[in-house]
Amino acid sequence: MSAILSEISAALQSGKAKTVKELVPQALEAGVSAKDILERGLLAGMDIVAVKFKNNEVYVPEVLIAARAMNAGTELLKPHLAESGAKPLGKALLGTVKGDLHDIGKNLVRMMLEGKGIEVIDLGVDVPPERFLEAYHAEKPDIIALSALLTTTMGEMKTTVDAFVEADERDNVVIMVGGAPISEVFCESIGADIYAADAASAAEAAKQVLLEKKGA
Repeated sequence: MSAILSEISAALQSGKAKTVKELVPQALEAGVSAKDILERGLLAGMDIVAVKFKNNEVYVPEVLIAARAMNAGTELLKPHLAESGAKPLGKALLGTVKGDLHDIGKNLVRMMLEGKGIEVIDLGVDVPPERFLEAYHAEKPDIIALSALLTTTMGEMKTTVDAFVEADERDNVVIMVGGAPISEVFCESIGADIYAADAASAAEAAKQVLLEKKGA
């Protein structure tokens, strides 16, 4: 049982989507639960990729290829996970703020969050505060992750945080910020909760928040 899970993890780390698609059904046929395949095969592999990415041992292309392999595996597992009642760890709402069209960093964060078993609602780029608020009311996420890559759009993060304050929703959600010009000091100054220096750190921080929430 653990051998096939190790194979799935290794194939994912190498970005071999075709191999992952072959191994997942084999594992199911061998009686391995969809939850174990997800957690001990796919997510375990993505965790290793995340650590290597953080340590500059792999780079963006390798992460993209590994994420594609993970998605190939999770697609096959979805019906089985639904049957078993397995639920994601939590839900995150993600977007690049108004006026900013950068999406590579945001997309990496999405992949890393998904790699931690977190459901992600990606609003894309150039997202105004009212859109974040509207999506929050519709989706009720646990975490809102704001990305900005330009110094000129950093202010939109504060505007977004303020919009949640004005809507009396600020205490109901954890707001995370990140991007090249963002710092811990800036995060504190605008009243956000978490600053993440990179995509892997963002996913780790989000996972921690959700685990603490579940334990509460």
